[in-house]
Amino acid sequence: MRRVNQAVLPLLPADAIPIGPVAGLVEGPEGGVVFVAGMATFAFDAGDEVGRRLAAVQLVTTDIASAVAVADGFGVSVETLWRWRRRFEAHGVGGLMAAKTGPKGPHKLTEAIIRRVRELDKQGLSLAAIGTAVGIGTSTVRVALGRVTAAAGGQATRIPASDDPNPVEAANRDGDGDEVVGAGAGAGAGSDQPGAALAVLPMPAARTLERALARTGELIEAPVVLTEGAHLPLAGLLLILPALAATGLITAFEATYGRLRNGFYGLRATLLMVLFLALLRDPRAEGATRIRPADLGRLLGLDRAPEVKTLRRKLTELAAHHRGAALQGRLATAHALARPEALGFLHVDGHTRVYSGTRDLPKTHIARMHLAGHASAETWIADADADPVLVVTALPGASLAGELVRLLPDLRALLGPDRRATVIFDRGGWSPATFAALLAAGFDILTYRKGPFDPLPAGAFSAQTYRDPDGEVRDYTLAETTVALPLPANQHLSLRQIHRLAEGGVQIPILTSRTDLTASEVCWRLSARWRQENYFKYAREHFALDGLDSYAAIADDPARLVPNPAKKRCHAAVETARAVLDGAENGLSTAIDDAAARARQPGSGGSAEVDPTATAAITAARDQLDHAAAESRATPSHLPLGQVRPDAALIDEQRKLLTHAIRMAAYNAESILTRMIRPHYARAEHEARALLREAMTLSGDIQITGDTLHLRLDPASAPRRSRALAALCAQLTTTETIYPDTGLKIAYSVKGHPTAS
Repeated sequence: MRRVNQAVLPLLPADAIPIGPVAGLVEGPEGGVVFVAGMATFAFDAGDEVGRRLAAVQLVTTDIASAVAVADGFGVSVETLWRWRRRFEAHGVGGLMAAKTGPKGPHKLTEAIIRRVRELDKQGLSLAAIGTAVGIGTSTVRVALGRVTAAAGGQATRIPASDDPNPVEAANRDGDGDEVVGAGAGAGAGSDQPGAALAVLPMPAARTLERALARTGELIEAPVVLTEGAHLPLAGLLLILPALAATGLITAFEATYGRLRNGFYGLRATLLMVLFLALLRDPRAEGATRIRPADLGRLLGLDRAPEVKTLRRKLTELAAHHRGAALQGRLATAHALARPEALGFLHVDGHTRVYSGTRDLPKTHIARMHLAGHASAETWIADADADPVLVVTALPGASLAGELVRLLPDLRALLGPDRRATVIFDRGGWSPATFAALLAAGFDILTYRKGPFDPLPAGAFSAQTYRDPDGEVRDYTLAETTVALPLPANQHLSLRQIHRLAEGGVQIPILTSRTDLTASEVCWRLSARWRQENYFKYAREHFALDGLDSYAAIADDPARLVPNPAKKRCHAAVETARAVLDGAENGLSTAIDDAAARARQPGSGGSAEVDPTATAAITAARDQLDHAAAESRATPSHLPLGQVRPDAALIDEQRKLLTHAIRMAAYNAESILTRMIRPHYARAEHEARALLREAMTLSGDIQITGDTLHLRLDPASAPRRSRALAALCAQLTTTETIYPDTGLKIAYSVKGHPTAS
């Protein structure tokens, strides 16, 4: 016997508002009725607000529908629904009655009292005397005179002391004529944003129904439900959203991967979660264990943030598509559209990620450690400001010169078919053939000269200066010549060569194809290459640049040719044989000298034989050298990897390309905010990123009014920092950034620092 599951028949009236899977609400001029599985279960008359609230609460308490579904059906927020439920549980049906708002007693400041206070004030009486005469307190006298009004946080705020035609209403407005809302948990001192009292640290609404649907595979992605509240932890992370939009991160991921499989956490939530962890300087998935799930859940518009295992599963799903290179290309295109002026100079450099595990990874030279070790190699492209643009996985054992040629199609796709740019790289890319390939592809070059060169006389140098884009003057001692580099087929490549005279009289030659730049700017542009090295250092410390985001490995190409270890042993044997032959020859020379000395002795007859063992040693050493040399010639210098290291492996690059993309976007978004905050912060050159790191950890209020999401941050650690953040918030508000997957524009402010209009 086979069991057949049949869905519940649709027994709701046609005009019913669905509430969950089985309930519905019908409302009209005469009241409302709640149907459950086709049966009228709750009813209330028109104007019976208590009955309407009771019906909503009963639907939740009896688990007929989730709080989200009930709130949507009744047209209220989830927080309001939970407030009704708490009142019902504490006080019964009486708790659902609307409580009187505002003062519980009559106003002391009547029209008559205010007129009397102003008359006494004109007579020159003190505030205390006026209060005694009228029977009110001194503070109330000030309010009646229009000198102060109660402000948020219990602090006093100045208001105009004019003769307002309605002084009672004037006492309830601020200096801009806006109504002053009573201070609640979410209103900060001096806040000029609209809104009522907010609950402190409210728990996000439970997403019971969505999680149930996700378990059955029927939910594509949980929708955004933002939690309003005061002093929400880590609210400062939302500062990154306007700059993140400029990086094109979410758009690039959606264009590359589409969407994730059906589930509660979708692509948007996964990306923002990993991004937020990076901004909090705990960028690996394990960082989710060190943050309360509800704190990030509020910012994601969910009830809780995804766990470590969920993040790993989502990233693995994305990596399985093997589209990391396409993703990097789309991010680079977005970078080019956002900052085209920064792509006139491109820094290209290799980077090695040291590996300390047990897998047999290829060895490569690690420059910063001055040794060779197991590592994976990458090639990075950065713009003129050293902000990362693109990263590709380098071929094992490839040189920077070879990588430059391999990257030419990517560079041309980044810049377009006609734009010319200058590629800046270090001596690792030295190769006249590479230079010729770059020039033929429409690029200029700028690098240090490698190898011997002819120094210039001291009289050829002159002092030159250059004012960099930050306004700082750079001093150089320079001379200039032209050099011709040999190419195949008896051709030559002519380049401009600039000699820089450093301390101690050392000359540093620089090669470039740019003839339109001054020699001083050429030197500064090349020295700015170190900013890319600074990025590597910063990213290692703050964004886990070298972190192992996946333990998965793939087999290396078994057909790839690698150096033959036997060839090295053959070379060693040849050198050993040569050393033995040298020793034997020295021994024969000594034996000849000894024989000559014996021949000169009296009674020797004028002759002496050379020790035959010395001659035999020479013969044996020559035979050994011939054998070692023949064996070395017969041994191939390279063999397929499968014959040398059959268990060779490579770390899976797809996961790393994904995390690189997200962390690059985090860094570039920070760079955008840094440039925005620089005019407003005196120590921005040294502390801008430190200030942003603090800003990301600030708590704040989140409130929604109409189509605007108000983010009011709590003050920073110092007033000067709060002022700088307030100026940044003003700029971010003008971008009218939309919170992802909503229609809400974000308005930013800092409490105590009203944003100027």
